Amino acid sequence: MAQINASEISDIIKKRIQEFEKTVDLAETGTVLSVGDNVARVYGVRNCMAMELLEFPGGIMGVALNLEQDNVGVAVMGDVENIKEGDPVKRTGRIAQVPVGDCMLGRVVDGLGNPIDGKGPLDAKEFRRIEMKAPGVIARKPVHEPCYTGLKAVDAMTPVGRGQRELIIGD
Repeated sequence: MAQINASEISDIIKKRIQEFEKTVDLAETGTVLSVGDNVARVYGVRNCMAMELLEFPGGIMGVALNLEQDNVGVAVMGDVENIKEGDPVKRTGRIAQVPVGDCMLGRVVDGLGNPIDGKGPLDAKEFRRIEMKAPGVIARKPVHEPCYTGLKAVDAMTPVGRGQRELIIGD
């Protein structure tokens, strides 16, 4: 019968402890209180930041817009039909941002900058927050070149200048 050596056992235990890698994925989660008009009321994400991305079941993302004392109003950036009362919501710790640069030219993206045109992923090297303070009027270049939207009603009734910020909403 083999003799048990205490120092060998101690060395084996020390080696196993050093090799042990336990990662803990701690995430602050909340619960959907209500959903309507693409806005979800979420309870339990107390440390949520304004404009933070939150993840709903199925990978649906939302942006925290209305931070209140006991709940957060989240703009759902996906199919709201798949979200229901009681669903868990996970904080990501990331502020909503989109890719910028030449990789965006000629591409069609959703509100979070994800390509929806079937041309593959974007090769973005730079990102910017979706909510930023606009440069002052003096710092901007003058707008004197038209930008055609391709929508005759918009181009005729509300001309848009190239470089101008304009919100166009359509159902």
